[in-house]
Amino acid sequence: MLKLRIPNSPPNMSCLYSYNSIPTFSVLSFPSCSRSRFTSKPRIHCTLGGTVAEPKVTSVAEPLLLNAVRGEDVERPPVWLMRQAGRYMKSYQTLCEKHPSFRERSENVDLVVEISLQPWKVFKPDGVILFSDILTPLSGMNIPFDIVKGKGPIIFDPLRTADDVDQVREFVPEDSVPYVGEALTILRKEVDNKAAVLGFVGAPFTLASYVVEGGSSKHFTKIKRLAFSQPKVLHALLQKFASSMAKYVQYQADNGAQAVQIFDSWATELSPVDFEEFSLPYLKQIVDTVKQTHPNLPLILYASGSGGLLERLALTGVDVVSLDWTVDMAEGRKRLGPNIAVQGNIDPGVLFGSKEFITGRINDTVKKAGRGKHILNLGHGIVVGTPEENVAHFFEVAKDLRY
Repeated sequence: MLKLRIPNSPPNMSCLYSYNSIPTFSVLSFPSCSRSRFTSKPRIHCTLGGTVAEPKVTSVAEPLLLNAVRGEDVERPPVWLMRQAGRYMKSYQTLCEKHPSFRERSENVDLVVEISLQPWKVFKPDGVILFSDILTPLSGMNIPFDIVKGKGPIIFDPLRTADDVDQVREFVPEDSVPYVGEALTILRKEVDNKAAVLGFVGAPFTLASYVVEGGSSKHFTKIKRLAFSQPKVLHALLQKFASSMAKYVQYQADNGAQAVQIFDSWATELSPVDFEEFSLPYLKQIVDTVKQTHPNLPLILYASGSGGLLERLALTGVDVVSLDWTVDMAEGRKRLGPNIAVQGNIDPGVLFGSKEFITGRINDTVKKAGRGKHILNLGHGIVVGTPEENVAHFFEVAKDLRY
């Protein structure tokens, strides 16, 4: 049963929800047994009407988000929001007046730390994500770019040929983006394990889409023309991004990131068969490479509009699949299976609704996700213009939940 405590209510006032067929991760009904790969102490999830063979013990020292991902017994789902640091906050808008360049804001250690901590100081989320951009590594790979207000990312010399790809350098994060490591180290010290410090990277296909298209795209005709007419050229580019992003994940983890999210925003523009050729192998390569050096680092994968690819996303080997709001949480949970954690998946538009409406959607999502292995989040980033008071209410309700 899931007990949802109503904010500002007496301690004994609660709402009870039945999980029905949704996994609870305490007494399970899955026809298999599996060991958690994160904990050194064996924890066996048994089935067929049995009970958990060994009680799970939550590590007090670890942030709630990490414990939840690892399948440990937690009192509520951890919560953070994609794009929680940024343009919807008045404090961020004020800072932008002094520092109008996005590149400056995301590549200056002091500014990165200040912006990353803005939502932490106000809302106290369970995840504090680095303020950066998935395109940040491009300059270090010999791909000049900028992010222009009102236009978004601009690639000055789009890559279209084998010669163009040959000019792309392997990424060395400590040389090219030392400010990222410095900012993560400071964030880890500032947050002090009261929340998990999150890093993130762009996935190979999504990065390739930007640099081939020359920026954002509606129809992705240029990247698909390259994929379907010169696949060897695209594969060469994807390989460079895969090895570089694996290094970038490792670098972030070495400097303080306690979990890393991989954004493959544009992979869902591919058909399933093309996803299996141009995205899946490179995502898997990143995961496999990182797990060799950082086996306990939780990796989260997000791809917007991923309903048709959920089972394939799980094949990457990531620890968490982040669902967007077009997938029913209960159905997504069933499709992914019990051994993978889920994140999400409230429609960002819900935050424009009434407080009662927001509360109802939070309760519904948590009920459908079931107990454990769930990170409460939006199904995409916060939208510009979202009322801060509604974000505050979201966190208040979320943090007052109890399983």
